[in-house]
Amino acid sequence: MQFDLTDLRLFVATAELGNLTRAAERQHLSLAAASARIKALETQAGLQLLTREARGVRLLPQGEAFLHHARLVLHQTDRLRDELLAYGGGLRGHLRVFANTTAVTDFLPELLPAFLAAHPRINVDLQEKPNAQIPRGVLEGRADIGIVAGNVDTLGLEAIHFSTDRLVLVTSRQHRFARRKRIAFAETLDEDAVGMAQGSTLQAFLTQITEHLGRRQKLRIQLGSFDAMCRMIGSGVGIGVVPESAARRNQQGMQLALIELSDDWCVRERYLLVRERASLPTYAKALVEALCEHYAQVDKLDVG
Repeated sequence: MQFDLTDLRLFVATAELGNLTRAAERQHLSLAAASARIKALETQAGLQLLTREARGVRLLPQGEAFLHHARLVLHQTDRLRDELLAYGGGLRGHLRVFANTTAVTDFLPELLPAFLAAHPRINVDLQEKPNAQIPRGVLEGRADIGIVAGNVDTLGLEAIHFSTDRLVLVTSRQHRFARRKRIAFAETLDEDAVGMAQGSTLQAFLTQITEHLGRRQKLRIQLGSFDAMCRMIGSGVGIGVVPESAARRNQQGMQLALIELSDDWCVRERYLLVRERASLPTYAKALVEALCEHYAQVDKLDVG
């Protein structure tokens, strides 16, 4: 089969919009030309891919499969174009990473400078995504590497465990919980809280937990980083749940108390997701190895 890229883009637009007329407009085609292209595409595929309905179009099961592969082809084509343009400017690689909030705001800013210094001709496109969306991005080729934590459907991707993430309750040292060694998250919900910005992976996760409990956090302020959260918590604005690494980094400077959460979900395993580790570009393998080696050294120091 030999498919035209314009036809593939038209098909993806039609599937996303559910309407051939609007897809034709997006692709700057007449409706007649767009319809003819879709029919030619189905002839090439040897199957009907979508069905026309009164309010638009609906993908058939074989159309869903075609859509998945069309997106992969288009993403790879876009990546080829971008990387060739980058090579013209002296770049040798472009690495796309989808990661959750903790990765983007907590540990990658610490690890990526050394990686980028060691690979001066590599660019990294780092995007924060909810845990549940990251595997799909890797599977569809929109990201080379995904970083997730907790119980996530990996969609059959290769999952590489590299560290364990623990969430803790953080308070000011004057707070009534400060002398507690352990506490259940449900006990904290009557207190004013400091949270991450709406849409962050951690805040979405805690919202699910509170909804399951039939409660809500009493959020006074929501911020864009764990360090900013710790600053507010240390000032007595409220309490908050943050990764232990961020809490310990700010513990002395912000005069914080760290309390262990008794909930099972507070311990979350972290994984790197890839389509196939062996087929990754050399520089992508280098980032995977850098993350795994860093946390292997951290574990040795903790044991020591």
